[in-house]
Amino acid sequence: MKISFWRIFWPTLIAVIVAGIISLFAFFGVLGGVIASFSGNEKEENASGILKMRLDGTILENSKSEFDPYTFSVKEQLGLSDLLFGLEKAKKDPTVKGLYLELSNLNAGYATIKELKKGIESFQKSGKFVVAYNTGELITLKQLYLTSSAQENYGFPSTHIEFLGLGREYEFYYNTLTKLGVEMQVIRGHENHFKSAVEPYIHTKLSDSARLQTQEIYNAIWDEIKTGLSKSTGITKEKLNIYAEGATVTTVSDAVKYGLLKAALYQDEIDGLLAKRIRLSSNKKIPFINFEKYAKKSFYEDQSLVDVKNPSVAVILAEGEITVDGKELSSNKVASYIREARLEESIKTIVLRVNSPGGSALASDIIWREVMLAKKSKPVIVSMGDLAASGGYYISTPASYIFAEPTTITGSIGVFGVIPFTGRLFEEKLGITFDRVETNKHAVLSLNKRLSVEEIAIIQKDVNGIYADFISKVAIGRKLSKAEVHRIARGRVWTGAKAKQIGLVDEIGGLDDAIKFAIKKVKLKSPVIKYWPLKKQEALETWLEELDEMKEISKISLTKHKMPKLVEDYLHTISTFEKFEGIQMRIPHYYELK
Repeated sequence: MKISFWRIFWPTLIAVIVAGIISLFAFFGVLGGVIASFSGNEKEENASGILKMRLDGTILENSKSEFDPYTFSVKEQLGLSDLLFGLEKAKKDPTVKGLYLELSNLNAGYATIKELKKGIESFQKSGKFVVAYNTGELITLKQLYLTSSAQENYGFPSTHIEFLGLGREYEFYYNTLTKLGVEMQVIRGHENHFKSAVEPYIHTKLSDSARLQTQEIYNAIWDEIKTGLSKSTGITKEKLNIYAEGATVTTVSDAVKYGLLKAALYQDEIDGLLAKRIRLSSNKKIPFINFEKYAKKSFYEDQSLVDVKNPSVAVILAEGEITVDGKELSSNKVASYIREARLEESIKTIVLRVNSPGGSALASDIIWREVMLAKKSKPVIVSMGDLAASGGYYISTPASYIFAEPTTITGSIGVFGVIPFTGRLFEEKLGITFDRVETNKHAVLSLNKRLSVEEIAIIQKDVNGIYADFISKVAIGRKLSKAEVHRIARGRVWTGAKAKQIGLVDEIGGLDDAIKFAIKKVKLKSPVIKYWPLKKQEALETWLEELDEMKEISKISLTKHKMPKLVEDYLHTISTFEKFEGIQMRIPHYYELK
């Protein structure tokens, strides 16, 4: 029997359309339910409760949100600025009764941790309670240092503690490169003996200069940690050092015995303690307020109104390795932020937050120029984070005033160039040979041709010239003679506390201190602060975050390691080496304390 095509086509088309309409209704029905549940959560969020901050991963300077199309979710990284802003707002918020701080696998520099520590202490001074709970397999020295700020500091009974002082093992690649037939041709600035960023590629162990400055830095930061712990716990610095030297504190019970923690408690005991603090009956659920949502929402709401109010203070966050373009501290982006703040008439002062190990000399100079231009029309105050060294110090030096934490790693005023010679690798290992045609003897500067004495002299002259320029700019910015700067430069790295003593830094303090100083300097009565770059909350992103929160409540998602940490460190070193394009102003990677 022959059936007409149209007799099949029309019923099929109508069935598809009807099915599509039913699917749409179903989708919007579910979406409406989700939105309704969000609305319910919003009411709950406005109710009184305890802020729950869970730190698990790396704390950045600036918040970042990245949409993952494979998991249909948003990867959230909350920054220090958001954390501090949230704590400041919570101090005055009557709906916030206290703060519950839960830590596991925290990773951040000691300067960042100290700023967060001060924020928690300030919140506590407002009369609200802080309860800290250390969980996970291991409580690190950084976690213990941060949670010591809490009135009540507890630990999970079977968790171990790392209280052994500071130290790190370093990797050197000279033997590996030699076996591969690769020779690293290194040219450092005049008398830059302390510029040790290149040492892993040309030595098999630390040089005397690198060992001297590294040991001094570790000693200074360890002393700062002991000072902070002593102030919080009442244990003398001498006793703390004895505990570390003898590996006395390795478990939570040890920490309780020697006064570093108040008690060892299980989660249900912590819940009971928190319920008691807000006079909640045992059969009721603790009203936690998600700190991530609270801080981020508060920050976005504040910043969305800034332009309407005419901002008077610019805070520019500059974090990462300095490059001309890229995802980190890109001169194309940061220079444009400084330029915008300089040209915006309502802005009366600029705070530049620098957290950088340095990088490209060219990119550093681009940013330096914008800081110089901005300083001519309005005060520029620099706040140094964990790192503000080499190129990070270069972009800071024109500032009107510089703040640093005692544990900030700074200085490293010096330059270097690295040119690998790979000719032996290709010729002896792979059998590849090379020949050249050139009109002039230096026309082909190839990685497969070893530099001649004359060519090394040419590059050395350029490197020395950039170093001399660096010295001159620091001398002008810091009002020192070139000879004085050279004496404390030569690539040497300093802590923030020592940098203040030798004139590279003006005052010890964090981002909040720098902002208050900037406001006072220009005598602003009602300051309005605008942050660059401003993270805008998109509607889709908000919706996806809400879906994520239905799965897991009250967790601050920070950067997490997806591969073994050792492998990640090696990959980071290799990727850093690949960025060595042109002359570099970069600090050695091993000053990033673990």
